[in-house]
Amino acid sequence: MNFDVKNKIFYYWFFFLLISISLLSGCRSWKRSKEDNLKDHSFDQNQLELIKERGELRAVVDYNSTNYFVYRGRPMGFQFELLQQLSKDLDVKLKVSVSNNLGETFAGLESGEYDLVAKNLTVNRQRRRLVDFTVPLQYTRQVLVQRAKLNKSDDSVFVNSIVDLQGKIVYVQKNTAYYNRLLYLSDEIGKEINIAEDTIYGVEQLVARVAKGEIDYTVCDENVAQLNKIFYPNLDISLRLSFPQKISWAVQKGSPEWKDYLDNWITHIKGTRKFKTLYHKYFESPRIAERMESDFHSLGGGRISPYDDIIRQVAEEHHWDWRLIASIIYSESRFNPEAGSWAGAYGLMQLMPNTAEAFGIENYELPKQNITGGVMFLDWLNNQLKESLPDSTERINFVLAAYNIGLGHVDDARRLAEKYGKDPDIWKNNVEEFLLKKSIEKYYRDSVVQWGYCRGQEAINYVSQVNENFNHYLNVTSR
Repeated sequence: MNFDVKNKIFYYWFFFLLISISLLSGCRSWKRSKEDNLKDHSFDQNQLELIKERGELRAVVDYNSTNYFVYRGRPMGFQFELLQQLSKDLDVKLKVSVSNNLGETFAGLESGEYDLVAKNLTVNRQRRRLVDFTVPLQYTRQVLVQRAKLNKSDDSVFVNSIVDLQGKIVYVQKNTAYYNRLLYLSDEIGKEINIAEDTIYGVEQLVARVAKGEIDYTVCDENVAQLNKIFYPNLDISLRLSFPQKISWAVQKGSPEWKDYLDNWITHIKGTRKFKTLYHKYFESPRIAERMESDFHSLGGGRISPYDDIIRQVAEEHHWDWRLIASIIYSESRFNPEAGSWAGAYGLMQLMPNTAEAFGIENYELPKQNITGGVMFLDWLNNQLKESLPDSTERINFVLAAYNIGLGHVDDARRLAEKYGKDPDIWKNNVEEFLLKKSIEKYYRDSVVQWGYCRGQEAINYVSQVNENFNHYLNVTSR
């Protein structure tokens, strides 16, 4: 074999070796890249970690007389109180959104706007394709809601059996399991049931329309029907349309850790006294009717407090959202016009005598003048902070803290935040941290501090409570 042939063989062999190494390296790189992507994907899907890292649980509920409403200024509801306990156990804050539209609800869950759908969702195959369900919170049956017979001969409208639904118009909320159930029953009896999907009214509103004679029939869950029969004794809910069905919460598909946590949590809480107490409170207690008949039930009378009209008027004059002022009043006095403190603060907005005098309020014992004085003080605080805090949404937190503990202490906390490398213009996890530290000697004796010691925890809780109730009032009232 001559030298040229040997040389060619060597070059071919060397070229083949390079190609092999390159391919092997590429395969390993692809494999590693694929594994990395899987890890990243897995992290993206770990909703439980994201909730804890965010420090907030975002849940969506429906607005009705059992799940979520406001009564005498206080948010209440079976699902709401369960969510409160859940967020407490998770050690995160709770943010509640309201949607009575299931299509929007599932879209919000898929997009990540919500972490959890906390509604009375009936589990079925169609929905399983869209969401993952938790273990059931309870079981219920679907029933026909109609008006009871006025007398034995009154058979013109009353339905005695499923077969009698032929040709009748039954109104149900759009995108609910009730629509699918009626379709199934229509096929089963071989006769058409006219189903009207309503896009305006919720389940309980449709029940009320039946009771008032505006429509003849609707469908809802048996426990909800039993509750509404307390308000509307003329209803008949005896005709059952289904076997017992699971009622569950829903999470985004592909969230195994989050679903497992919720399954374990629900299984545990269902065996506790708290769960039984909550169920009695919202589905069985004789006080349910008393709440619903109150003028200060957001679903009944539609008012937050006896002072809504005054709050609206004063807030509008000073360009504040009246629901924020209402939330401040709830935190200050629980709407008690004669509330007083050891420090001398008095009335709905706990106005101090010297503050009332500074703003020309002569009779601050009177509700309207007390509210006016409180709002004028908010105006003053807002103006003091406007130049250094141009973001109005962020500034509200500082105004609320100053209303509670004094502007001097808030300014101290901002100076401390700046000195120790935090943002003096951001409340959460920045300035609030140093307002809390103003009870520690190292910080309240710092050279940048002018107003000394304070117990900042109370103001931090105050800001959080006012904002939380403000969000609830936004959910259930109009501007």
